[in-house]
Amino acid sequence: MEQALGNIYLSHNNIVSSLGFSTKEVVSKIEKGVSGLNLVDDSSVFSEPFCASLVDTEKLQKAFSNLQSPENFTRLEQMMIVSLDKVIKASNIKLNERVGLIVSTTKGNIDALDENNSFEAERAYLGKLGAQIKIFFGFQNEAIVVSNACISGLLAVAIAKRYISSGIYDHVFIAGGDIVSEFTLSGFHSFQALSNAPCKPYDANRTGINIGEVVASALVTKEDSNLSEDAVVVLGEGSCNDANHISGPSRTGEGLYRSIQSAMRQAKVSSGEVDYISAHGTATPYNDEMEAIAFNRAGLQKVPMNSLKSYFGHSLGASGLVETIVGMQSLANNTLYPSLGFETLGVSQPINVIEEITHTPLNLFLKTASGFGGCNSAILFKKAL
Repeated sequence: MEQALGNIYLSHNNIVSSLGFSTKEVVSKIEKGVSGLNLVDDSSVFSEPFCASLVDTEKLQKAFSNLQSPENFTRLEQMMIVSLDKVIKASNIKLNERVGLIVSTTKGNIDALDENNSFEAERAYLGKLGAQIKIFFGFQNEAIVVSNACISGLLAVAIAKRYISSGIYDHVFIAGGDIVSEFTLSGFHSFQALSNAPCKPYDANRTGINIGEVVASALVTKEDSNLSEDAVVVLGEGSCNDANHISGPSRTGEGLYRSIQSAMRQAKVSSGEVDYISAHGTATPYNDEMEAIAFNRAGLQKVPMNSLKSYFGHSLGASGLVETIVGMQSLANNTLYPSLGFETLGVSQPINVIEEITHTPLNLFLKTASGFGGCNSAILFKKAL
């Protein structure tokens, strides 16, 4: 049973991506309409050219070396450590028994299974990834690994909120991420969903998804002191599985619709109070259509919305968290960022896709995510400061 307590906040955060190694740098690029997606033609990565966002290896190694760690860490672990280190330092929180750690990912160190990888195959276990992050920073509690397909990053925020509401933790740090690997690329390629051009969510001329290599980190806390300038209150959350298909979403948007309704009931918010939607928007026909139907069912079809996949690609276990962080910046900056590449509506139901950067008062936004296996999640956030 949840205890009676005050607000729960999403506060200090950091993004490591092809657009930069800080939230400020990344959002600055987004404001300028810069995408981190590029065509990759490297047979050592994948047999066919593909469009993706990749973290610069030299820049990552330099940032990680500045932490002066004697241990040997995988690429994903380095990205998570570099990102989370900034958040922990900014928070000024002592890592005692009242502090939790959540790692969100879909495939973790899947590259440890590659034939020429220098790490032992056991490193591919998700629990090993959580343990590496825990040990590096000295968390007193075991890492909780959230791996629920592509809603993992957003679901991690909801789970952190629940732990704090239940009185188990006072603070929870989250690190979410995935790498671009042959395994992931071949999986989406088998669905004929992988594009070699920048993705165009909700557009009639979209050609499929791009994969993104991103790590995002953030703090969820019940303390209202030392909050970040872009801090938000986690008003309400909901998650629902539509039980439709292993890879195809409900044609009626049932799971996403119910997730949104649950979040609104918990937050005591109506559709008319939502200023902005940060949607999932993978740029595949089934996902985009499902979302349009769900938003219409929820009475949200006129609310300005975007997909940030055209900046990062689909970053899997990081996507829900990195897109939430950009949403936090939207509220803080009173700025709506466009969905790059969108020109002509390519879904059957009306939705209000943001086409150009817009400055307007913003107070509350909805973040949604959907994924394989029929999973869906939604969270409502409100300005804290």
